Amino acid sequence: MLESFNVLLGVSGGIACYKSCEIVSRLKKFGAGVDVIMTAHATEFVSPLTFETLSARPVVSDMFARKEQWEVEHISLAKKADICVIAPATANVIAKFADGIADDMLTTTYLALKCPIIIAPAMNTNMYENIAVKENLEKLKERGVIVVDSVEGRLACGDSGKGKMAEPCDIVAKVVETLCPKNDYAGKKVLVTAGATRENIDGVRFITNRSSGKMGVEIAKAVIARGGDVILVKGLTQTDIPAYINKVVNVESTSQMYEAVMNNYADSDIIIKAAAPSDYRPKENIANKIKGDNITLNLVKNPDIAKAVGQVKGDRKLVVFCAETQNLIESAKEKLKSKNADLVVANDVTQEGAGFDTDTNIVTILTADGEIKPLPKMKKSEVAHAILDEALK
Repeated sequence: MLESFNVLLGVSGGIACYKSCEIVSRLKKFGAGVDVIMTAHATEFVSPLTFETLSARPVVSDMFARKEQWEVEHISLAKKADICVIAPATANVIAKFADGIADDMLTTTYLALKCPIIIAPAMNTNMYENIAVKENLEKLKERGVIVVDSVEGRLACGDSGKGKMAEPCDIVAKVVETLCPKNDYAGKKVLVTAGATRENIDGVRFITNRSSGKMGVEIAKAVIARGGDVILVKGLTQTDIPAYINKVVNVESTSQMYEAVMNNYADSDIIIKAAAPSDYRPKENIANKIKGDNITLNLVKNPDIAKAVGQVKGDRKLVVFCAETQNLIESAKEKLKSKNADLVVANDVTQEGAGFDTDTNIVTILTADGEIKPLPKMKKSEVAHAILDEALK
C-alpha cells in the first residue's frame, strides 16, 4: 500500500515513545520506508537500537555525529520524506515547532520539511490544557500541520484525563489517508485472482505458464489503498504478498482456483480475474515419473472460471484479462461477450514492456458499452488504479 513512500518519524522524549515502535512496525508492514529521528531525551526511554531493528535503517539523533558519507543530514532527510510524523510530540517540541526554534536534529529537520506533517501530542493532562500548549497547537494547525489529537485515559503519572497519545493504529491510518487520499472503494469487497496455475503430469512434471502474478497483486494492493477489502485467490506467483492483504486463498490447480472463486464471489462487489489459469490439464495424473523416448499426453479442457462467474454474477462487476499474441482487439471483444464481462483488460504480450513477469504493462480496456481505451506503457501499479477507476463507472 505504501511501497513507494518514505516516512520520517520524529520521536521526542515522553513515555509514549514505546508506542512509536508499533508505528514503525505497522508502517513497515504496509511497505513504507521509515527513517527515525530521536531527540536526546527520547533515547532515555527507548534505545535507538530498537528503532533501527524495526526500521532496518540507522536512527539519527546527534546533529554532530561524524558519518562515513558526508551530507547535510537534516536537509537530506527532509527532502527524502513523503510525510513526517512526530509521535509522541511533547509540549516542549510542540513549542519549538510553533516558534521556529531549531536546536537539535528533529527541530532542525522540521524547519526544512516541505511534505505533509502529522503530530500526535502526548503529555500530562494539566500540561495539555495549558493555554500555551493550546495556542501552539492552534498555530501549527493554521500552518497546515495535521494533529492526531490526544485521547483520554490513565496517564503514566497516575492521573486520568486527556493527554494520552493516540493509538498507533489511528496514527498510521491518518498517514495512509494523507498519502492515499482516494477512498472510493470504502465499503466494497473485491475478489482478485493472481498468478499461474499448475497441472501435474506425473510425480515430477507439470504444465504451467509464464504468469508472475504481479498484475493481480498490484490490483489487490490498489484496492486496499483506496479503502476496499480484498479476497486474493493466488496461484503460483513470483512477487511478495504484503502482510496487509489479510485474506489470501492459496491454490495450485485451475480446478482449485475455480472452487475458491465460486466459494467467494457471492461476498464480492467486483470480481477481477487477473490470474492466468491453465486452459488444459492431463487427462490422467500419474503418480510416478513417466519414462520413455516418446511421451504422449492426452489433455482435457479445464473449467472456464470467468465464464462460470459471468453466468451467476448478477449485479456484480466482472473484469477479465485477455493476453494475446495476435488479433488482440477482436479476441478481447469476443471474450467480453462470451464471458458476460463488464470490462476486458487486453494486452499483447509480444510488446516490449508488456505481459508476463515485467513491472510494466501496455493494456487496452474494453467496456460492455463498446468503449475501447488504449493506455500507454505504465507501471503495473498504475495500470491497477486505471482498472479500478473503470470498474467503478
